[in-house]
Amino acid sequence: MVMEIPEFIVPFIPWIRGLVGLSLVGIIFLGGMAAVWIERKLSADIQFRHGPSRVGKFGLLQLVADAIKLFTKEDMRPRNADRLLFDNAPIFMLSSLFLMLVAIPVGAVFINGVEYPLAVTEMDISILFIEAMSAINIFGIFMIAYGSNNKYSLLGAFRNFARMIGYEVPLGITVVSVAVMTGSLNIVEIAGAQDGFVWNIFLQPIGFVVFFIALMADLGRLPFDQNESEEELVAGWVTEYTGMRFGLAFFAEYMHMILGSFLVALLFLGGWNVPGFVANNPVLGLIAPTGFLLLKTVLVLMTIIGMRWAVPRFRIDQVVDMSWKKLLPLSLLNLVWAVGLGLYLGA
Repeated sequence: MVMEIPEFIVPFIPWIRGLVGLSLVGIIFLGGMAAVWIERKLSADIQFRHGPSRVGKFGLLQLVADAIKLFTKEDMRPRNADRLLFDNAPIFMLSSLFLMLVAIPVGAVFINGVEYPLAVTEMDISILFIEAMSAINIFGIFMIAYGSNNKYSLLGAFRNFARMIGYEVPLGITVVSVAVMTGSLNIVEIAGAQDGFVWNIFLQPIGFVVFFIALMADLGRLPFDQNESEEELVAGWVTEYTGMRFGLAFFAEYMHMILGSFLVALLFLGGWNVPGFVANNPVLGLIAPTGFLLLKTVLVLMTIIGMRWAVPRFRIDQVVDMSWKKLLPLSLLNLVWAVGLGLYLGA
């Protein structure tokens, strides 16, 4: 049984799809605030603490309290700071997020048995576009560090450069491996190719491990947060940031974590694909695919948060060695495997 829709609506489906995708992008920004609460609660459970509990039910109003605190704290700027860089760096980091959100599909609906991905726009090289826009974030971090005129901030930025250069290479090679096996650089087609339970995590297990570790390093999450390690660099690249500037910088980090979780779900965990009988159901076809993708994304997000308390912080030399001596050879091995598997499946 499929759902019939009036013929005059069919030409407008791409526009409707884009508007729905844009609405879901707005919901993702709310998810960025929810991620802060999830991290606090999950961290408290792991450490046998109560976590946020005194501000609203289950501490749900803690986000409101944090916002009030950040908006009312004094906005300070170092005397010799570069005002242009110091003031505009958070805007630069958020711009990277907006550009990534343009191309990331946040779900799909099935109408008349036809799949319609929920994305603001769909492009043939969307996965490369997303990778390029994600890399822009590093310029925002350097703007904060250099504009602060602080040695700890600058050291944190240079640590970030060393880490990101080392891990962007295996990350990019792994993405290319997935694209080679699928035969497309379109993330919608990559997700759609994982029909049923033929997920890329089963076809490229080494690629998944390399991608996930490189993504953790790219996000700057523990054990890869050497750019802001408080024992060595006070607060690293955000040492001189106060008030809402500090809030915007870390909100951008949490949003990158959510988008990274979406990429893991889309590239390796089957995306929004659901069984045929669900896709053809007039009600489930509208709800289940997006809900399935969001569920996978939340599970990946909770795994990333849980890793913060499971692994101690690495030294910067260990981080660099892992990227060039371990992940890079594994990513090249996975690329050879992906080429062979792609030729076999194509045949």
